[in-house]
Amino acid sequence: MDTAALLKKVRRIELKTRGLSNQIFSGEYHSAFKGRGMAFSEVREYVTGDEIRTIDWNVTARLNHPYVKVFEEERELTVIILVDISGSDSFGTGRQLKKSQITEICAVLAFSAIQNNDKIGVIFFSDQVEKFIPPKKGKSHILRIIRELIEFEPEHRQTNIDEALRYLINGVKKRSIAFLISDFMDDGYEKALKIANKKHDLVALRVYDPREQELPDMGLVPFRDAETGRLEWINTFSKKVRTAFKSKALEHEAKVQDLFRRSGVDHVSIAADENYIRPLMTLFKRRG
Repeated sequence: MDTAALLKKVRRIELKTRGLSNQIFSGEYHSAFKGRGMAFSEVREYVTGDEIRTIDWNVTARLNHPYVKVFEEERELTVIILVDISGSDSFGTGRQLKKSQITEICAVLAFSAIQNNDKIGVIFFSDQVEKFIPPKKGKSHILRIIRELIEFEPEHRQTNIDEALRYLINGVKKRSIAFLISDFMDDGYEKALKIANKKHDLVALRVYDPREQELPDMGLVPFRDAETGRLEWINTFSKKVRTAFKSKALEHEAKVQDLFRRSGVDHVSIAADENYIRPLMTLFKRRG
């Protein structure tokens, strides 16, 4: 994509997602992800009813009069978006690819975060961490993130969610709101998911394509795995084949949903050709 086309696409996504963030998401985001910690604000003189444990003994001894520490809720948060950029996200049978849907969702979250005066960073991953953009504030930082979401090309095509979560656990020291955005076509990340959710406030956004759950009757069709490159011919004319495909897809989806529940991770599923406003609003309201 040339520079002019890239800038035009960035601008289109900015206008759409910033508008949605301003009009719809900012209040819900604020309620759902308000500061959880307490930060020291000031000291004041002790009054009857104050808790003894809040007394600042150093100031009390220096001034020979009891003083207490005053704390207030920390409003500023750090938001980290973990974005799956493996080969399977370049799939789409509706009006857009999963990758395009993921880009818009990330942009909405980013604009919502900076409206809340939060820092935001991004971890791009395939079967390894491909790129890390450290958390910062500001519109120029958000536009850089959108550009990277549009044009970044991963070195690898497969998926390793465990690797991405371990990078989050070990590399991001401050407790953060972490959005894990993927189609979750992977296994073996349950332990890392639980650890990451204890250290951070982890939210899973599953983006999928409807045709990954149900095959249409199209006869004998070649399918190429976007992550491994393996080609396989599938007889979609066969009802038995279509039923087995759907059964396996639903089994995997149920397994992923159960994993989120057991790990205590808030989650929502969004189709690639679906309007993502309602699912995100439902998630925010549920948390709020």
